[in-house]
Amino acid sequence: MTFTPIFAQAAGGAAPGLGDFASMIVPLAAIMVVFWFLLIRPQQKKMKDHQDLLKKIAKGDTVITNGGLIGKVVKVVDDNELQVEIGENVKVRVLRAGISDVRAKGEPVKSDTK
Repeated sequence: MTFTPIFAQAAGGAAPGLGDFASMIVPLAAIMVVFWFLLIRPQQKKMKDHQDLLKKIAKGDTVITNGGLIGKVVKVVDDNELQVEIGENVKVRVLRAGISDVRAKGEPVKSDTK
């Protein structure tokens, strides 16, 4: 029987360098940019719009709470609390953070021009 000598293969080239590193980082960076524009940025804009909505709540606005109650703002207690009428002579104090939406803005104050 004849045996042929087997030799170890030589290394294919130099050790992994800058080219391999860049080929890993570029796709990862591209994925992060896509996530930023499709997920994170719209969510931040939505949160900012909701915060602006909460700051602009005034007396006479019809609001919906996070619990699903619909009522009319009777009084702005302070920066964090509102008094909301949810039924005839039924008033509750609600945190501004507990408001999920403003359904209708109250009517502006009419000036007497007589």
